[in-house]
Amino acid sequence: MDLGLTGKVALVTAASRGIGFGIAQALAAEGARVAIVARTEADVKKAAESIAGFGVAADLLTDEGCRKAVAETERAVGPIEILVNNLGTRAGSSWQDTGPDEFQSAFAGNAGVCVRMSKLVLPGMLERGWGRIVVIASIWGREAGGPPAYNAAKAAEISFATSLGREVGAKGVTVNCVAPGSILWEGGGWSRRVQQDPAGMGEFVRREMPLGRFGTAPEVASLVTYLCSAQASLVNGACIAVDGGQSRSNT
Repeated sequence: MDLGLTGKVALVTAASRGIGFGIAQALAAEGARVAIVARTEADVKKAAESIAGFGVAADLLTDEGCRKAVAETERAVGPIEILVNNLGTRAGSSWQDTGPDEFQSAFAGNAGVCVRMSKLVLPGMLERGWGRIVVIASIWGREAGGPPAYNAAKAAEISFATSLGREVGAKGVTVNCVAPGSILWEGGGWSRRVQQDPAGMGEFVRREMPLGRFGTAPEVASLVTYLCSAQASLVNGACIAVDGGQSRSNT
């Protein structure tokens, strides 16, 4: 199936490793011209070179960093037609260490960056009459679970995608969310947990993962790539879980 992505300019945030890098790889494999952004210069350069893409080192937790990522991508690659908001941060782990400061930090590092980046690329997408915005949320945004501030921030991202998608969909721009479950990638949080407590993680997988395994970055990337395609023209304002049945939400 030709996904119609050849030549499309895509920007993927937090894409030097993990899920973001998997998405960048998948989009590049479909012929998109991919730019990746992350904070560390060396990591960005290495990742971008591996997919023959363009890299920007920027701190997206700042307005200046977001503007830099968009401006340098459009100057070097072209007008951004696809934006994948993958950046996500955590603050606090339970209500014992979570208060207003942690909520503010979690919202800034998730929904805040998502809104800022989307608002920067949206005018051009609307002017051209075509665009794709995909937000990487979490199953802990669709239902209760995980660190409280992170849970609330991811729920806000899902609400953002639905609301914005309803407003701009008729103008050729779709906005969707992908909600990964527990995804294992080298150097990621689940990888560290497996190394630290293999027996405990084995029990977690048996109890919580119906497929009997963690998910992988390429499996998330496959869904994201489809949502960026011409074939996904009717999918808008949606939040799709990619979790192997891990989540329990009926919606």
